[in-house]
Amino acid sequence: MTEAETEAETAAATDDETDAETVDAETVERTRKLAAEADRIVVKAGTNSLTDEHSRLDDEKLDKLVDDIVDLLEREKEVILVSSGAVGAGLGRLDHAADTVEESQALSTIGQSLLMRRYTESFERYGRKVAQVLLTEHDLENTERFTNFRNTIETLLEWGVVPIINENDAVATEEIRIGDNDMLSSSVAVGVDVDLLVTLTDVGGVYTGNPKEDPDAERIAAVGRNYDHVEAIVDGSAEESFGGIQTKVRGARDVSEHGTPAVIAQSTEPDVLEKIATAKPVGTIFVPVNGVTDD
Repeated sequence: MTEAETEAETAAATDDETDAETVDAETVERTRKLAAEADRIVVKAGTNSLTDEHSRLDDEKLDKLVDDIVDLLEREKEVILVSSGAVGAGLGRLDHAADTVEESQALSTIGQSLLMRRYTESFERYGRKVAQVLLTEHDLENTERFTNFRNTIETLLEWGVVPIINENDAVATEEIRIGDNDMLSSSVAVGVDVDLLVTLTDVGGVYTGNPKEDPDAERIAAVGRNYDHVEAIVDGSAEESFGGIQTKVRGARDVSEHGTPAVIAQSTEPDVLEKIATAKPVGTIFVPVNGVTDD
């Protein structure tokens, strides 16, 4: 092989590697339009999106989330909210550290009522009603219990009520150790046939590193056939303080494998849900494996 042929082969291999790390612009645009057209949406809000640095519920953050959700409702979309924050709210209210699973479970029972009170008050600003639904993954795995859950959700949506789902931390054990509702929200999204999953967190999407520590970390605009590459980056850079990004990425991927787009975005982004509903670039979008593809 000549030197020129070797250079050409190396260049081609480099191009293939680069292509494997990105999703083409046309596919990204099609996926954003598909997300914008969603009629039924699961919005998942993490603890850091609802609480301050002292783990107390942050009224401004919660009201901002509700403002964003109401924008979707006014576009005649159905919204199911999966909300974390009960343990954090309980911790802030009682000022008691959670050193064990049992203490976290107890704090969740204190914080859950406060969390729902605040959601009720905030949605009432728009004349909207909410309902509390507490679940564990086991509820979704049991056929009869899941059927009852789905029927309840369908009825609430038909009535124009916003279901607010949280893990039943008082009885959960494994879930509370993992924290947050990332996998629960993806299971709900698949189980009730939604058109879009939006995961709101305290970072602007999925990055090439931890943006809280690495100033050179770049946001990854889209995840599709480059999933393995993105997962390797996340596994290599993620820490517990990094917004639980690993479970968020895997939850979004699970939904995309069922043909539904997913978005991970920053909760403090101005009009974040409106931007998604109008197909504007925001966060990281996951391309449906069985829908829009980047072949």
